Amino acid sequence: MPDNNLQFLEIPRTDPEKLPVGVRIEGYSEIYSSFTPEGAGQQAGRCLACGNPFCEWKCPVHNYIPNWLKLIQHGKLFEAAELSHKTNSLPEVCGRICPQDRLCEGACTLNDGLGAVTIGSIEKYITDEAVKQGWKPDMSHVRNTGKRVAIVGAGPAGLGCADILARNGVKPVVFDRYSRIGGLLTFGIPPFKLEKDIVEKRRALMEGMGVEFRLGVEIGSDLSLDELSAQFDAVFLGLGTYQYVKGGFPGEDLPGVHEALPYLISNINHELGLPAGPDGWITLRDRRVLVLGGGDTGMDCNRTAIRQGAASVTCTYRRDEANMPGSRRDYKNSKEEGVEFLFNRQPIEIVGAERVEGVKVVRTRLGPPGPRGRRVPETVPGSEEVIAADAVIVAFGFLPSPPVWLAAAGVKLHPNGRVRVSATRDTPFQTTNPKIFAGGDMVRGSDLVVTAVFEGREAARGILGYIGVDQAEQAA
Repeated sequence: MPDNNLQFLEIPRTDPEKLPVGVRIEGYSEIYSSFTPEGAGQQAGRCLACGNPFCEWKCPVHNYIPNWLKLIQHGKLFEAAELSHKTNSLPEVCGRICPQDRLCEGACTLNDGLGAVTIGSIEKYITDEAVKQGWKPDMSHVRNTGKRVAIVGAGPAGLGCADILARNGVKPVVFDRYSRIGGLLTFGIPPFKLEKDIVEKRRALMEGMGVEFRLGVEIGSDLSLDELSAQFDAVFLGLGTYQYVKGGFPGEDLPGVHEALPYLISNINHELGLPAGPDGWITLRDRRVLVLGGGDTGMDCNRTAIRQGAASVTCTYRRDEANMPGSRRDYKNSKEEGVEFLFNRQPIEIVGAERVEGVKVVRTRLGPPGPRGRRVPETVPGSEEVIAADAVIVAFGFLPSPPVWLAAAGVKLHPNGRVRVSATRDTPFQTTNPKIFAGGDMVRGSDLVVTAVFEGREAARGILGYIGVDQAEQAA
């Protein structure tokens, strides 16, 4: 396809088609289709190739976005796949679940009235189509160093770390307590956003690169950290955040009140045919469901409850619509699928006798900005009301949940439970135990998949420095 610097004027932004609402709420398939090669090339050709690409700077892994868009415009799929993987270990995942509207596409120059380039959908297309045509990561330059690194956690941070290590001739052995890789990519994010065969394809690619996965292994009980440290040249921890934020109001322990993550995990286990967790399969069919929280996890709970056949789903958030942290795309899809949103409502009590019967909320208005720059919600006196509900899902976010064995290993924590790591240039993400590195949510706090990937990759660079592997030489 020839270059046309004015193509953005002639061709409007087009997103891949998505399933009609009536079809998509009957199942858990991904709702977005994929671009055809012609469609991807046409949309990629809308890129202005800005001299200072804001999309690239806004991306947490700093993808070479204009470069691989140009390759796709000219039909060079395998070259685009290789370039995409230079900066991102999970491009087909990030293309699906990143909030592009507030990252790369939000920073696109064309976003000012002409429609941003469909960066996320093209990123997804590149790896999906390349793998379909037989592409595999080029490992021809890699020489085995004889070094071995244990990675605890097969989530985004652990996979990002394993990717960089393998490309530099270091053998990564990834341990995870679950039966599949991916962490919350598999067990937390619903299939309508990320079908699980996508993660399994990534596993096959990484095993082909020399990454070894040992699943169903719980560090601390099945195997100690001391044993890992003795058997490997270094250890990386990518354990995520799993402790949910409580509201601290009465009634949270009533039957019918569910934490967001166990609810989502139980449904994914059910869909995958895996053994149920300790609470069994949590189904909300015919229930009046109230979801508390306006983040991405809240959106996932909204849309899962709809697919389970809930009688109604209502989502409350204590700030207004403009300040809701969840993805704009997921918010729009939630509304299309029948979720009702109540903004400026703060829960103060879950009410009920034997089980949940509703949630008492108070109206709010936004006051001055707080220490983090966000306007703080203030309650409106005398505005209390009770919203009837048969089931409540608490989706206020997650806190670090550091395992008890970290202290014995000399790994120090911040007061809020996040793992302390080094910011030095030579050994970034090194903990207070020099042999142990960490990254992702357990270091940063609950955040995006793409930031966890970035930190895992950066920690791998720190590990290479620590074990004496010259990354530049290996990557040459």
